[in-house]
Amino acid sequence: MFNPLDHQGIPLERQLRNWRELDVDPIDPLAADPYTRCRIIALNGIEVEAILFSHHFARTCTDPEVKRQLAEIRYIEAQQQRVVNWLLPGVPSALETTIAYEQVAVDLTSWVARMEPDPYLQQAYEFGVLEDFDHLYRYANLFELIERRRAAKVVDDLTEVMPGRPTKAHHRHPVDNVRDPYDRTTVDPLSKLHALTIMAAEQQTMNFYMNVGPQYMEPIARQLYQEIGLIEEEHVTHYESLVDPGETWWERLVNHEYNECYLYYSFMTQESDPKVRAIWELHLNMEVEQLRIACDLMRRHDGREPADILAPALPEPVRFEPNKEFLRNLLATQIDLTTLGAGYVREAHERFERMQQQLHGGEAPASERVIDEHRAKFGDEYRIETAGPHPVTALRGEKQHA
Repeated sequence: MFNPLDHQGIPLERQLRNWRELDVDPIDPLAADPYTRCRIIALNGIEVEAILFSHHFARTCTDPEVKRQLAEIRYIEAQQQRVVNWLLPGVPSALETTIAYEQVAVDLTSWVARMEPDPYLQQAYEFGVLEDFDHLYRYANLFELIERRRAAKVVDDLTEVMPGRPTKAHHRHPVDNVRDPYDRTTVDPLSKLHALTIMAAEQQTMNFYMNVGPQYMEPIARQLYQEIGLIEEEHVTHYESLVDPGETWWERLVNHEYNECYLYYSFMTQESDPKVRAIWELHLNMEVEQLRIACDLMRRHDGREPADILAPALPEPVRFEPNKEFLRNLLATQIDLTTLGAGYVREAHERFERMQQQLHGGEAPASERVIDEHRAKFGDEYRIETAGPHPVTALRGEKQHA
C-alpha cells in the first residue's frame, strides 16, 4: 500500500498557482458521474477543515516562526480548496447541491461505518447516517415541490431516497449529543482518520445550510433549512466529540495532513473523470510535502516520531459506492434509537421529550409539513426505492409509495 511518509512531494515553494491555473473547468452537470460530484464535495469539506484547523492552531501558537509556516501551508490549502470547490458547475440550484451534499453524507458515512474497527465509534456512524438518510428524503420532496425536479436526476440509482429516522426526532438536548472520545494511545489509526473525515463532512454541511437557507423565498424551504441546519450542528458535536482532546496540536496537525493524503489517494484511485483525477493526483503530491513539514514540526516541538501515531501505510482506499443493503439493515434494526448521555437507548426519555416539547410546541415542524405539502400537491411523497419495499413500513404493513 501507498505510504506518504516514504515519498517526496512537490516542494512547497513550487505549489503556489496563478489565476489561470486556479481557474479550472467545472464538471459537466449532465454527464458527470454523481460520485465524482460526491468526491468533490467531500474533499472540499476536508480542505475547509484543514484551513479552519490551521487558523485555530495559529491563534493559540506563541512561536512566530511556526505561525509563519502555518500561514504558508494554509494559503496553499486555500488554493486547493478553491480548485476543488470550483469544480462544481454554477448551473445547479442550491437545493440540487444540497441533495448532493446529503448523498455524500449517506454514502460516505455508510462506508466509514462498515469499515470502522471500533464498535463504539461504528455505532456513532450508524446512528448518524440514518438521520442524514432522512434529510435526503425531506430535501428530495422539497426539490420536487418548489423546483418540479426529481432527486433521481441528482443521485441516479446509486442512493435510495426514502424515510429514515424521522427528522422530527433528531432534535435532542445538547448534552445528549456529546459522545465519549477514543483513546489516542490505543485506538486504531484508521479510527482517527474516520473521525476527522466525517467531522469535516458534517461541518461543511452545517456551514452550507447556515448560509444558503435564507436565500430562498418559499417559507417551507427557509424553515426546512433552518430545522436541518440545527441538526447538522448536533451532528458536528456528535462527531467532533469522538476525537481525543488529549491529542497535542502537533499530533492533530499531522493527523490532518495524513488524512488529506489518504483521501486524495483514495479518490484518485477511484475517479472516473480524467481531468478531475489529475487534480486529485496533483493535490496528493502537494499534501505529501505538507505532511513532511507537519512531521518535522511534530518532531521538533512534540519530541515524538509521527510514525508512532500513524498507520504504517494508508488503509484501504475510501470508496463511494451504493450502500442500499447496509442502510436497509440499519432501518430495520436501529430506526428507534435516540441518545442518552454518551450512549444510545430505544425509549424516549424525559430530557428528550422535554426538548421535543420546547422546540416543536405541539406543532408539526417543517420536516413533516414538507411531506404533507408534497402529498397535497402530487398525491404522494417522493421516494426512490430500488431494492424492494421499505424495511420498516413493510413490517408495519403500511402503503408503499412509488
